[in-house]
Amino acid sequence: MNFIKPKFWDSRKFSIFPFILLPFSLLISFYNFLKFKKKNLKKFNIPIVCVGNIYLGGTGKTPLCIEIYKILKDLKKKPAFVKKFYKEVIDEKKILESVGRVFFEKKRPESLKLLENENFDIAVLDDGFQDTSFQSTLSILCFNQKQWIGNGFLIPSGPLRERLQSLKRCHCVVINGEKDLEIEKKILHYNSNLKIFYSNYNIIDIQNLNGEKIYAFSGIGNPSNFFDILKKKKLNLIKEKYFPDHHNFSETEISKLKKEANELNAILVTTEKDYVRIKSEDKKDIICIKVELNIHNKEEMLKEIKKIL
Repeated sequence: MNFIKPKFWDSRKFSIFPFILLPFSLLISFYNFLKFKKKNLKKFNIPIVCVGNIYLGGTGKTPLCIEIYKILKDLKKKPAFVKKFYKEVIDEKKILESVGRVFFEKKRPESLKLLENENFDIAVLDDGFQDTSFQSTLSILCFNQKQWIGNGFLIPSGPLRERLQSLKRCHCVVINGEKDLEIEKKILHYNSNLKIFYSNYNIIDIQNLNGEKIYAFSGIGNPSNFFDILKKKKLNLIKEKYFPDHHNFSETEISKLKKEANELNAILVTTEKDYVRIKSEDKKDIICIKVELNIHNKEEMLKEIKKIL
């Protein structure tokens, strides 16, 4: 979905806009009710790890999928990724492909069947928690501590694809950020059996950026989270530029960014997801910031994964 989130989605202050859009949110809620009432969950002969969210975009699903994939490889398994085909998510597919095999069909059960037929022994789904066409073995929901559930409304009044009651359908929650007992309390209110994990990002090869002026741009679900990572690492971030999620950068836009960076005597940087959407001939003088996800209580996560193996 190529758009910039409305500011009122994440605002805790009163706004009239969510209430204006509330009739549409009620329709979404009714649609969800019907969808899950008529669900037809197909079962497969391999374990399926589904990494999803209920907050629309920017919760760290793809990095978590990659980390789970690495855990499975260490366990001597033969995993593969599943990503539902949308033109807008080619960037995420390319990042996953840099790690392992990706099945990218229009319907997830089609990808799962192909994966199974090619003798992969476990599937890692990047998104799919709302898909009622298959049965997951382990469902994990991702949240970012900073945004949490935003204003708490369903789209388009807010950023939620589903209400918090959906926590009853998952097994684990991964919160990207600092430990937050208030969030944990709300999560456990809906499902007291949930395992809660925390994660954070580390920048790879940060030494190359120390002491440099940084001009960062991004078109991901929550660009501010990327900028916050740079600030947290004490980098000299002097300017930020926001673009819509999954934005395809034009030659004109890239030229303008490079010109502004040059005038500021700054290094131009962006996320890996943004970098793969930039044309090859435009990538010169742009640094791709790669991050890796660290799961704080990784041994406990390992135990949950081993249960389904």
